[in-house]
Amino acid sequence: MTSRKLQVVSPVPADIDIANSVVPLHISEIAKDLNLNPDHYDLYGKYKAKVLLSVFDELKERQDGYYVVVGGITPTPLGEGKSTTTVGLCQALGAFLDKKVVTTLRQPSQGPTFGIKGGAAGGGYSQVIPMDEFNLHLTGDIHAITAANNLLAAAIDTRIFHENTQKDTALFNRLCPPDKEGKRAFNDIMFRRLKKLNITKTKPEDLTPEEVTKFARLDIDPDSITWRRVMDVNDRFLRKITVGQGPDEKGMVRETGFDISVASEIMAVLALTTSLSDMRERLGKMVIGNSKSGDPITADDLGLGGALTVLMKDAINPTLMQTLEGTPVLVHAGPFANIAHGNSSIVADKIALKLVGPGGYVVTEAGFGSDIGTEKFMNIKCRYSGLKPQCAIIVATIRALKMHGGGPLVTAGKPLDRAYTTENVGLVEAGCVNLARHIENTKAYGVNVVVAVNKFATDTDAEIAAVKNAALAAGAFDAVLCTHHAHGGKGAVDLGIAVQKACENATQPLKFLYPLDISIKEKIEAIARSYGASGVEYSDQAEKQIEMYTKQGFSGLPICMAKTQYSFSDNASAKGAPSGFVLPIRDVRGSIGAGFIYPLVGTMSTMPGLPTRPCFYDIDLDTETGRVKGLS
Repeated sequence: MTSRKLQVVSPVPADIDIANSVVPLHISEIAKDLNLNPDHYDLYGKYKAKVLLSVFDELKERQDGYYVVVGGITPTPLGEGKSTTTVGLCQALGAFLDKKVVTTLRQPSQGPTFGIKGGAAGGGYSQVIPMDEFNLHLTGDIHAITAANNLLAAAIDTRIFHENTQKDTALFNRLCPPDKEGKRAFNDIMFRRLKKLNITKTKPEDLTPEEVTKFARLDIDPDSITWRRVMDVNDRFLRKITVGQGPDEKGMVRETGFDISVASEIMAVLALTTSLSDMRERLGKMVIGNSKSGDPITADDLGLGGALTVLMKDAINPTLMQTLEGTPVLVHAGPFANIAHGNSSIVADKIALKLVGPGGYVVTEAGFGSDIGTEKFMNIKCRYSGLKPQCAIIVATIRALKMHGGGPLVTAGKPLDRAYTTENVGLVEAGCVNLARHIENTKAYGVNVVVAVNKFATDTDAEIAAVKNAALAAGAFDAVLCTHHAHGGKGAVDLGIAVQKACENATQPLKFLYPLDISIKEKIEAIARSYGASGVEYSDQAEKQIEMYTKQGFSGLPICMAKTQYSFSDNASAKGAPSGFVLPIRDVRGSIGAGFIYPLVGTMSTMPGLPTRPCFYDIDLDTETGRVKGLS
C-alpha cells in the first residue's frame, strides 16, 4: 500500500500543527491502493471521496479480511486514546507490516469540536487527515441527518395542527385530492398505512366512513411524542423549548426540545443499515410517539419514509480519507455511545472487509469503555451485520488504572495530582481489577483480547510490567506497550504483530450475551450482571414503558443501555470493579427504526452545553494560507 514516512519530533507538537505539516495524498491514490477505480467513488474535493455501495455488490463473493474492534477500560474524563490507538495500529499494519488495512471510524460531531472535547481524528502522529475537514463538515452527512430529522419534527406538529382544525372528510380529501380528471388515488406510501390498518381496498372512494377516519386521523397523543428537533451545535438553552406560540398556530402549544444531531435516531439508522432498501424500511419504521389509543405512530404513517430516504441517499455512502502515513480510512456515521450504540457503520465495515480481502485487516473503534461500546458492538452491530470479529483490543493507561486503584479525582482542565506522575505500582495493581473485568467480559464473546497500553512520559517500567502481568493473568491473548502518539505507526508495530497473531489464532464462534427471544427485563438483567450488578430496580415509568413496548411487539429487539461511561455501575464515582450493587432503570425508550430498546440508567443529556472557555476560542483561519488553526 502507498505509505508516507513521517518525520517525528519531540516533544510532540499540537495535533493541528502535525496535521498541517503533512501534505495529504490525492484521495484517488488512496482509492487506487484499494483497487477502486473512479466509477467506484464520487470525489468531494482533493482529499475525500464517497465510496459507492455498488463496490460491495461487485465484491460480495470475495472472502473478508480480519475484523478487529478497539474498546477500552473505564476511562478518565481525559480519555485514554482509543481513536489514536485505532489509527496508530492501522498505520503500523499498513506502513510497517505491509498488510492491507482499512480503518473505520465514526464521524465526529461539531458540537464537541467547538465545545470542550475537541475533535476525534486521533492525536499526535496517529491521525486522520485533513484534520479540519474530518472534524468539521466532512461530506455533509450530519447536515443531511439534521435536515431529515427536522423535516419529520415539522411533519409531526403540522399533522396534529391539521387534524385538530379539520373534520374527517376534509382531512381525507386533502390527503387524497382528485387529479385533473377528478379521480382520486392512494400513493405508494399510503398503501403502507392501509396495510398496517388491515384495509385491503385500493381506491379512496371504496373506503367506509369508519375506514376514512382510521386512515386519515393519526390522533397523535402530544404527551407521547419522543421525536425532538436537532442541531449540530452544543446549545444548552435549547434543551427545553415551547413550540406553537405564533398566532397562526391557534394555541396549539407544547413543550419539546433540541438534541444534538448525532443523537438523532436517523444517525443510528445510518450506522445499522445494511443497504439502501434496508435504510428505507428502517426510516419508515421509526416511531415518533403513540396515538391516543396507544398504537405506535411511525414516519411512514406520516407519509415521510420515502422523503427521508431521499435526503439520506448520499449519506449512506462512507467517506474515504487517509491517515498521516497514507493508510486508508472509511469515515461513516457517528451515533451517540450512550442512548445509541456508539459505533461506525455496518456498510463501511462490510465494504472495507471486502476491499482488504483475505489476510487484510479492518480495524474499527467502539465508543466509551468496553462495557458500553464493545458490548453494543457485539450484541447490536454484529447481530445486524452478521460479521464476527477475530480480535478485540482493550486500550489502557497507567493514569486510568491508578484512578481505578483509588487515586485522586481526575478532572478535565485541571492539573493531574502527583500520584499520576510518580511511580506507584501498588496503585496500578489495585486498579487492574477494572482491566480484568473488561478482559473477562470481552473474552466471553469468543474473541481473542489484546491489551494496548498507551505509554505516557511519566509511566515507569515497573508500572507497565504490572499491567502486562495483570492482563495476561486475566486471560488476555497478549498485552503490548504502545507509543504511536509520539512515533506514529512505528510505535504500534508490536501491537500490530500481536493483533495479527490473535486474528490468526481465533477459532471460536461469536457468542452473544443474551438471545433475542427472552423478555426485555431478562436482557437488561443479563447486561447488568456483566457490569457486576446483583439486581435491577425499575421505576414505575420504566415498568410502564416495558409493558407498552412488549404490547406493541418490540420486545424482540436488542438492548442498548444508556449509562455513565465512567463506571461499571450507575454511580460515576464508583471506580475499579464495583459489584453487588442494584442497577436502577429510570426509564425505557425505543429507537424502533434503528432496531433497539434503550433503558436509561440515571439522567442522560442529549444536548451538551458549552463550558466557560469553549474550544472555539482557539480556532481561527490563517487568511493568507487558508489553513485552520487551533483545532484539537
